[in-house]
Amino acid sequence: MQFDFELFLVLLVLITGVISLYDIIFMAKRRLGTMPKIIEYSHSFFPVLLIVLLLRSFLMEPFRIPTGSLEPSLIPGDFIATNKFEYGLRLPVSHTKIFRISEPKVGDIAVFKFPVEPDKNLIKRVVGVGGDKVAYQNKVLYINGVEQPQKYLGRETFIDENGSPVTVDKAQEIINGVKHDIYKNPEDPAQDFTVTVPQGEYFAMGDNRDNSLDSRYWGFVPEGNLIGKAFMIWFSWDKINYKVRWNRMFETINKTETNQR
Repeated sequence: MQFDFELFLVLLVLITGVISLYDIIFMAKRRLGTMPKIIEYSHSFFPVLLIVLLLRSFLMEPFRIPTGSLEPSLIPGDFIATNKFEYGLRLPVSHTKIFRISEPKVGDIAVFKFPVEPDKNLIKRVVGVGGDKVAYQNKVLYINGVEQPQKYLGRETFIDENGSPVTVDKAQEIINGVKHDIYKNPEDPAQDFTVTVPQGEYFAMGDNRDNSLDSRYWGFVPEGNLIGKAFMIWFSWDKINYKVRWNRMFETINKTETNQR
């Protein structure tokens, strides 16, 4: 089972907060000697932990890209910043939405809880929202019958997460005005499909089209599973060559968005 850092952080805030409050109300005025260490630590850490919890729950949360499913847009070792309030304010732990701001748009790169294993987080590109008819024919995406154009850019070899070279076709795709590059492996046959996205759910795919476990295999993303919208790479680590990828630092994600619906 994956460690639930958010729950751990909430518990730390509650414990240090209760201890600090109890000390202020009942113990501080009567104290004659040195303040006990547990109370001293609670007073020191409570405001810091509370600020971290509020920032992480309602404003921004960092995530690490573990696989190559979104290559070449995002690669393993990228650390991304996610806008937590873009898709509505949610309570920590329960993730109950308390304030609606906006909804995911086709073309967004979104972070969400894996519907099959909710303790895991996934990051994919939204290619269909409720009511959309999504089709994938001969490795070309169609949304509501409209072809999402692709421009062939040539062959490219990338190193997968196992350190093995993979040669693919690289293309520039435009989904709902969002320009981004995708990979298609000519060795893998096309797996055509057509599906209508239910209301309140989303269809998500990786940009590494033939190397992505996404909605094509496990289904739709419920609205309640959304975490936030990725907007920036703040750090990137090349674990194969053990070095920082300085050229990817602070790179904006989806920086060419236009005419999104």
